[in-house]
Amino acid sequence: MAFSLASRVSLSLGAVTLALLGPASTALAHPERPAAHSALAAAGHDAPGPMVRYGKTKIDGVDIFYREAGRADAPAVLLLHGFPASSFMYRNLIDRLAVRYHVVAPDYPGFGYSDAPSTREFSYTFDRLADVVEKFTQSMRLGKYALYMQDFGGPVGFRLATRHPEKISFLVVQNANAYEEGLPDSFWTPARNLWRDPSPANYQKIRDAAMSDSALEWNYTHGVAQPARVDPDSWVLQRALLNRPGNKDIMLALLYDYRTNLGLYPKWHAYFRKYQPPMLIVWGQNDIIFPAPGARAYLQDLPRASLHLLDTGHFALEDKADEIARLILEFDGARSTR
Repeated sequence: MAFSLASRVSLSLGAVTLALLGPASTALAHPERPAAHSALAAAGHDAPGPMVRYGKTKIDGVDIFYREAGRADAPAVLLLHGFPASSFMYRNLIDRLAVRYHVVAPDYPGFGYSDAPSTREFSYTFDRLADVVEKFTQSMRLGKYALYMQDFGGPVGFRLATRHPEKISFLVVQNANAYEEGLPDSFWTPARNLWRDPSPANYQKIRDAAMSDSALEWNYTHGVAQPARVDPDSWVLQRALLNRPGNKDIMLALLYDYRTNLGLYPKWHAYFRKYQPPMLIVWGQNDIIFPAPGARAYLQDLPRASLHLLDTGHFALEDKADEIARLILEFDGARSTR
C-alpha cells in the first residue's frame, strides 16, 4: 500500500483486458500438469508452465476477478495484492508456483478488473475487504491454503489468519507490514496527519502524493538496481484504472482506514506467538515505504521465520520473481520434510 506506491497497468494491454473481461473469462476446467513440472528446478525456467486461467465470481453482489493456475487438488496458495495494484502484480509468479500449487490471485473490490462500486454503495475498509476475500476462498473451495501478502495484502491476510488459524499452511510476507518499526515518519507523516485530521486539505495531499502519474511509476522503480527491467505496463494500467470515475475516492477511503491496522498489531503478534505459523519473509530491502526494519521485526515473535532481504524495492516481484519463486518452493519443501 503506500502513498507513493502503486500498480500501473496499461491501456496498451487492451486486447488482453478485453480477453480477461469477456465471456471466456469465466472459470475454466483445470488442466492436468505435466509430471515433469513437479518443481521449478525440475521443470526448468524455459519449460512451458501451467496455463493461467481467468474468471469472475460474485461475492455479496460484487463481481470479483481472479487469476488461477495449477491443479485444483494441489496445495493452495492465495496471493493478496497491494495498493493500488491488482492480481496483475503476480503475473510473473503464478506460473512459477503452479508447477506445485493451486494458485489463486483475486482482485479486491475497487481494484483491477473486479467491480468498483462507489464509496456510497460499498464500505471500503480492511475489515470489509477481508470479509469479501474470506467468502471468495469459500467460493473457490480453498479449505487450507498458504498466504502470500504484499502491502495491502498484509492487513487483509492477517485478518484471515487470525480468524481461521487452522486454514493457514504457511505465510509468505513480502513488503507487508505488521509492526510500528515498518512505518517510518520519513514516509508516513502525511498519512498520520490524515488519520489525525481527515480534512479536505489532508485528503488532497494524499491524493497527490499517492496517485499522481509520477508516484505510480516511483512505486515500481525506486530501490531497483536496474529500472529498465521493470515492465511499465504495471503503472500505465494502474493509471488507467485509477482514472475511472470515483476510483481515487475508493483508494483514499482505504488509505484512511489503514489506521485501523495499527490497532490490530498486538492481536496479530499474539497470533504469531501462539500458533508460530511457518513464515517466509522475502523483502525488497530498498523499499522506502516499508523499509527493512519492518521485515526484521517479525523475528521478535517468529524467531524461526526465514528472512531474505533482496536488493530491490517495494514491488519485488518485478525483478525478483524467479528468486522469490525458488525461495518459496525451497522453504515449503524443507518445511514439508521435517
